Parts: sequence; structure tokens; C-alpha cells
Amino acid sequence: MIASRPPMGFNTWNTFGEKIDESLIRESADAMVEKGLLEAGYEYLVIDDCWSEYERDPVTDRIVPHHEKFPNGMKPVADYVHSRGLKFGMYSCNGVRTCADYPGSYDHEFLDAQMFAEFGVDFLKYDNCYRPGSTDGKTLYRRMGMALRATGREILFSACNWGTDDVWSWVRSSGAHMYRSTGDIVDSAESYRNIARSQMKHLDASAPFCFNDMDMLTVGMYGKGLVGSLGCNDADYRSQFALWCLFSCPLMLGCDVRNMNEETLKLVTNRELLAMDQDPEARPPIFLQAPHEEDRIFAFKFLSDGSYALGLFNFSEEDRDMVVLFNDTGLPASARCALKLTDVFDGTDGGVHREHFRTRVNAHDCRVFRARLVKL
Repeated sequence: MIASRPPMGFNTWNTFGEKIDESLIRESADAMVEKGLLEAGYEYLVIDDCWSEYERDPVTDRIVPHHEKFPNGMKPVADYVHSRGLKFGMYSCNGVRTCADYPGSYDHEFLDAQMFAEFGVDFLKYDNCYRPGSTDGKTLYRRMGMALRATGREILFSACNWGTDDVWSWVRSSGAHMYRSTGDIVDSAESYRNIARSQMKHLDASAPFCFNDMDMLTVGMYGKGLVGSLGCNDADYRSQFALWCLFSCPLMLGCDVRNMNEETLKLVTNRELLAMDQDPEARPPIFLQAPHEEDRIFAFKFLSDGSYALGLFNFSEEDRDMVVLFNDTGLPASARCALKLTDVFDGTDGGVHREHFRTRVNAHDCRVFRARLVKL
């Protein structure tokens, strides 16, 4: 079934924006397979905005693939992606125009959904620009959800409404499998931190078959590409990726997958972190953050195998000691139990701890452990 676990893949927007073509998609598909990303679970290759001509065909009313970027049309592109064992995704918008001012799907939902199905699309990202004020977003997302189902093809529906219209309260009813809950991310520490903080109170609405999407990852961009901004260091990328995993968010890579360095590839294929993201129960973490520690996040997550994820995130500019009090997780001292910790980044033994755990966390960085309950 679609999206029983958070979807994983690659989206073109963060790095390439409008600079997309058939060659880029083929090369990216090859890279996803050859670098082991598909094997790790990154199965969707998604073309974002700017893939079409500026106007619909005047006779058929269909959206026309850009004649220079995709001279053979979209079906051969989809076929190549599928030939590599990947799934193929595309983009549209619930407005009259897309966010980059190409034809949107407003009032053409069933026609466009059938066109996407004919192309061989497995994933549709559906944006929220140029929406007529006379029609509310709830109706338009339901309309495309129904149109996709009418095609008879299984197509993952990614509702990108930026967290507007109180999306958490209704999006599951639209048929969406994931929903954007924030504005656009850029490649800076401030951006990913603000996005993560903004969703800490909304994660209870995220669950199997409809996941909270905090936008594409900027991990591995290093300031390059369309949303490059200030760029981040490897410590920030560890924190960003670990937060997305502990929050059970979709993992859509936004860097150039053809040119990932070893540090980035190692991070995004970390089996322990991916297992936490893909945990079948997708439970939200408990947040143990005290009011005076706004630059730190403590997250504790129940996992389906009986273990727990423990994440400590230091957003400050200084290395700091961080302390977790186990009573706040639900484990009192009277239980006569302790937590045995294993570091998810290097597999080292983090020891057995009762009542509390103290560790040093570098500036911008994080420590993440798998914790198992042991009786004393």
C-alpha cells in the first residue's frame, strides 16, 4: 500500500529549480541506483516545477512538456526511471498557474490526473500557488485526490499547501499521502531549525498513510543550488537529517545526488536513523525541552520493536553538556530499570544509565541513541 511508511526519494527543486532536462533525470536515476540510494529506500525520483511549456495545448487543453527540456515527452523519461527500478514523480499546482508561472491544474484536475497516469507517474507533488479565492484549498485538494484515484493507477499524492488552512485538521480526508506543513526550506541552520520547531506541536496528526512533510532535505547542498542560501556544515546536516527521522517525516533528498560526498552519502544511508524514520508505528517523539533551553531539543521516541530513540540537539554556538532526566520519559527511579544506549552514528556502546543521562554535544550537532530497557 502507498505510504504505509514515510516516502523516500529525490526532488529536483532545491538544487536545480528550472534547470531540468531529460539528461539530468537519467543521470540522477543512474546515481540513485549506483550509489545505493535505491537500496537504502529512496525509491521516488520527482521532477518539480518548470517541466512544461508556458501554455496548454489550444486543441487538447493538455499541459505540454517543454520541447527543449523534454523533447521526447515525459513517457520515455518515466520509462527510463522505471527501468532503473525507481518510481517516477511529477509536479502540478491547485491554482491557475504553478508557483513558477507555468500551467496549473485548477479546473483541469481529472484531465491532468489522467495525463499523469498515461505518462507513468507514481507520485504527484501538488502545490498551492495562484489559487482562485472563490475556491478553498480543502476542496481543491479533495478534487485532485479524487481525480488521481479515478485514473486507476496508484499515484502517491503529496499535498504541498505550506501548512496553511489548518491543514492538520483535514488533509487525511483529501486522500493525500503526505502534506507540506511549512514554508519553503533554504540551506541554512536557521531555516531547518525553525521548521523543526514549528512542527513539534503538530506531529500527532502525522501517521501511516498520511505523513507530515517538513520539505525536501538540504543535506549535502553546502550552499549550492537554487535554495543554497548560507549553506550548512556537516554537524547541521546530521542534526537536520536526525530530526526528520525522529519526526517520521518523508525523506526527499534535495542535493545533487550525482555528486554527493562520502559524508553525505554515509549520513543519508545510515541504517539506524532510517529504521527510526521508517518505523511502522510512526509514533511522534516526546519532547523533554525545558523552557530555559530553547536552543536545545531533547526527543524520546517509542519504536515498534520495544526499543526507543533518544536524540539530543544543540542549536547553540557552543559545545554544551546536555542532561536527560528519565522520569520525564516515563521511566521513574522506582521502576528499578535503566536504559542501555547505543550510538546510532558509530555503533559504539553508550553505557547503561539510570535516572538520568549526561553527554557533551558539540555546537550545531546532535547525539542520537537507540535505547533499550534493562532491569536492574
